[in-house]
Amino acid sequence: MSNSPIFSGACTAMITPFKQDGTVDYENMSKLIDRQISSGIDALCICGTTGESATLSMQEHKDVLSHCVKYIDGRCKTIAGTGNNDTAASIELSQFADGLGVDALLIVTPYYNKTTQKGLVLHYNTIANRVDTPIILYNVPSRTGIGFHDDTYKKLSAHPNICGIKEASGDFSLIANTLAKTSDDLAMWSGNDDQVVAMMALGAYGVISVVSNLIPEVVVEMTHAYLNGNTKKAKDIQLRYAKLIDLLFCEVNPIPIKMAMQLSNLDTGVLRLPLCEMAKEKAKILKDEMKRLELL
Repeated sequence: MSNSPIFSGACTAMITPFKQDGTVDYENMSKLIDRQISSGIDALCICGTTGESATLSMQEHKDVLSHCVKYIDGRCKTIAGTGNNDTAASIELSQFADGLGVDALLIVTPYYNKTTQKGLVLHYNTIANRVDTPIILYNVPSRTGIGFHDDTYKKLSAHPNICGIKEASGDFSLIANTLAKTSDDLAMWSGNDDQVVAMMALGAYGVISVVSNLIPEVVVEMTHAYLNGNTKKAKDIQLRYAKLIDLLFCEVNPIPIKMAMQLSNLDTGVLRLPLCEMAKEKAKILKDEMKRLELL
């Protein structure tokens, strides 16, 4: 790469804890940040999908970003989720985060209205032209209904302010072809916890993780083992936690991860509708697996 990646290793896509009245619980947010940093996490992503950003008002979104950036205070890299299906709204959030001094912006593809590949290029270049902070593209077609093509990644890599990709498509042909075309210009991180080691084998720098909300030290150990050349250790960790990872996505994220954290006495509060409490039978299976792994 012409520039070093924003981070190497593990980044937690932070949950947003809510009080029983539905407002943001900043006290618990701070506690969760401290827990992550003490576990050696390399970066924290605030207000992404796992943070229920789609249900935060514009003001709440800005307030959460402000609180977290101030509280993290440079103790690890900070990535702000500023994606929106409306380009103008994404620019507003991105410029706000830009002013906070975050290390990168994570911007998901437009959802629902979707757009074309040409529209993706226009959307991201328009945002990138309006901020100074590096942008990480976020591809998660299972949630947005649209995905990048490798040629689109290549076109966007030409913009000096677009620095990387969070890839959660699960499409290894796309991943390989994209890295072959853009690895000198764009860093890639896994967006799927079950594919971290496989993607690092192709050249990814680590993961932007949901699971590390629960077990940050494990995800740090796995990614750092790979980066340090101990691929067997990384593979063994990936396989040891494979069933847990699967269970943490048996319902829509972040429903299961919030349940797992509650089981571990980490207060995440309530979910915001339309997300709702995890089915009891699935929660029991999750609890049993956490016991097997001696997490409870």
